[in-house]
Amino acid sequence: MINFEQIEKNKEQLRLNYLTANPFPYLIIDNFCDEDKLTQLYDAIPDLENKSKDYMFANNKFEKSNYKVLGNVFDELYEDLKSERMNSFLSFISSEKVFVDPENHGGGIHQGKKNSFLDMHLDFNYHPLYKNWFRNMNLLLYINKDWKEEYKGHLDIEDLRTGDKEKLGVPFNRLIIQQTRGYTLHGYAMTNFPEGQYRTSIATYAYTEHVNLIEKPRTTDWFPDEESSALKKIVAANYNNLVQVKNKLFGSGTAKNK
Repeated sequence: MINFEQIEKNKEQLRLNYLTANPFPYLIIDNFCDEDKLTQLYDAIPDLENKSKDYMFANNKFEKSNYKVLGNVFDELYEDLKSERMNSFLSFISSEKVFVDPENHGGGIHQGKKNSFLDMHLDFNYHPLYKNWFRNMNLLLYINKDWKEEYKGHLDIEDLRTGDKEKLGVPFNRLIIQQTRGYTLHGYAMTNFPEGQYRTSIATYAYTEHVNLIEKPRTTDWFPDEESSALKKIVAANYNNLVQVKNKLFGSGTAKNK
């Protein structure tokens, strides 16, 4: 389903694009999948009902982790994304040994419905089950048919160190590979999609195995904007501690996300 021959043919240029991107490494690949198959997948995506666990930091955002059960084209995409061929490509462009989480914990179909948004944030850094798997990349495949700039929902990225920003469009059949580090902020502002159309993506996460942990393990760090409520700002400032307490009592929601 993935156009592997296309991306492998251009892998030298794609590596250069990734490593030299600003404000931090990211890569845009258009026509990432076979157009007809991805259209079949788009037409078969259901109206999701499982609301995101991001609570006050995400609005009207719904998820389905185990999307491969939805049909053959979903399963084919799932298998391609976690294949050794994909791992080899990711390792080449990043100049690191990188592999996709074969169980895709925390990933899957993400569907932003009316007035959806996702506050700027840093992702968790170590896998909730495999404690020495360092989260290296997000792979975000956008499935927004006939997307227009006025629909909004761009992927906003910002370097926490410098404040440098970029706003990336999210049209149909575009993959954005985004480096994840302790400074790679990302999110999206409130959408303005037409009635009945949703901001839709499939998220996949890639890791590097560490012999020695280089950072203290953390959960998601949220950075709500200045106009956010005082309560949201207080929760964001204490989110890591709150999640650690919750995980001890009830277990990790991400780890259970199968």
